[in-house]
Amino acid sequence: MILIIAFILGVALGAVRARRRGGNRADIVQYGLAHGVAALVLTAGVALIAALAGFSPG
Repeated sequence: MILIIAFILGVALGAVRARRRGGNRADIVQYGLAHGVAALVLTAGVALIAALAGFSPG
């Protein structure tokens, strides 16, 4: 669930950045997907490291 949230927040951040830079629809989609994938990979990496270190969500 946290990975989906991270992806959605990344997409939103990327879309906002593209709009601020005056990008067209293709730029907004590209920035959104790039930021979404980056947030997804970063969150998955942190979760994996936390799991290997012995932290559990409960």
